[in-house]
Amino acid sequence: MSMIQSDLDIVSRDLFIKGMRQVANSVAVVTTTGDAKHNGATVSAFSSVSADPPQLLVCLRSASQIAAAVTANGTFCLNVLSHHHQHLAERFSGVHDSVVENRFDGIDFHAEDTWVVFAGATSFCCIVADRIIAGTHTIFIGHVQRLRTANDEPLTYFQGNYRNLAKV
Repeated sequence: MSMIQSDLDIVSRDLFIKGMRQVANSVAVVTTTGDAKHNGATVSAFSSVSADPPQLLVCLRSASQIAAAVTANGTFCLNVLSHHHQHLAERFSGVHDSVVENRFDGIDFHAEDTWVVFAGATSFCCIVADRIIAGTHTIFIGHVQRLRTANDEPLTYFQGNYRNLAKV
């Protein structure tokens, strides 16, 4: 039986992370381009906000290069990765930063106006509508301006590993 803790202060960072690892998430790469150049990072903290008007949110570590670039450019693209895009998730998580100078080198993408869109991903191209600071992260709320859908199953992340959806 799980216990609900009544004192919010007793939930440690480690316990919180352990609990969040029990939540399966789709994997996406947030990209941006403009005066701050191409930039991108792998994320799993994103959600729809509204269908009328179409809006979504993405959470980025406030001190990160991607958060600074999205702020400077005023746009971002949420590229929800397909199951065959694990290499993109790893590349933009920084795993290969010691051997690849530019995360975009050798990646199949194209720029649409101020957005960087990955081939084969479901891509939500957004203009930043609002920013909210929450702890160590900034929540960027974006108005969706363009959308490209993919027909592949999404790449998911659960308990520290990339996964494919189970067929039932």
